[in-house]
Amino acid sequence: QVQLVESGGGLVQAGGSLRLSCVASGGGLSAYGMGWFRQAPGKEREIVAALSRGGGGIYYGDSVKGRFTISRDNGKNSGYLQMNSLKPEDTAVYYCATTRSAILRTTISEYVYWGQGTRVTVSS
Repeated sequence: QVQLVESGGGLVQAGGSLRLSCVASGGGLSAYGMGWFRQAPGKEREIVAALSRGGGGIYYGDSVKGRFTISRDNGKNSGYLQMNSLKPEDTAVYYCATTRSAILRTTISEYVYWGQGTRVTVSS
């Protein structure tokens, strides 16, 4: 059983940056593809970015391309989401998740293990 814990959320002004971290235990994130998702109030959960186990496959949602960067350190069983040029519309709870596959996956239903989420609030 993989357990994921996110951190790094908070309140930031528009144009600012945050770096989210996701640490895995109980089997590890290092064996699987991973993704970052977000859910804003009243909206469905959406994919923000995804990364294959080896890092060769990368996906970004259109709304974050050029501003967010997903990365991972398999040796530390950790994943990261660097968020720059933040906008008020980025306000959401951000979740880290993993699949049971090493390859890139971009469909929410393919993600099996989820963290509890970390809240990001961007003020205008």
